[in-house]
Amino acid sequence: MYDTILVPTDGSTVAEHAVDHAIDLAETYDATVHALYVVDTSAVDIGLGTEQVDRIRQGKFGDMPELEQRARDATGAVATKAADCGLDVTEAVVGGQPHGQIADYADDHDVDLIVMGSAGRSGVRRALLGSVAERTLRTTRRPVLVVDAETGTGSD
Repeated sequence: MYDTILVPTDGSTVAEHAVDHAIDLAETYDATVHALYVVDTSAVDIGLGTEQVDRIRQGKFGDMPELEQRARDATGAVATKAADCGLDVTEAVVGGQPHGQIADYADDHDVDLIVMGSAGRSGVRRALLGSVAERTLRTTRRPVLVVDAETGTGSD
């Protein structure tokens, strides 16, 4: 049913719950896990030149080693957990709008399921900010399992 499972991660507790679900599903279906970190270039482009932002979008960090380390730590944690379970893992770091990059990556790699966490914002904060999970749901035609940060349970 699932051969390729994508788990976007930022290394947060919210993402950690999704990683656990993704690995459990990958074990069940003997699927490959793809760990994706998206550098939100709209959040980092203040004070950066166009050339620097373009490099980040390509996963090239140049003089931003802290950002690169954060990304590698997040995908590396997923890779370690998955490898400990005997699963094949692919790590990727890209830059851009997170929901768009997640959808594009899923299409480019023929992903069968996207498993991601949601912080569960409500009210004005959600109306103003939205969520990456919500925007991904609206952007992709791929199945998305959204894991609640507080309960660790999924919904789609």
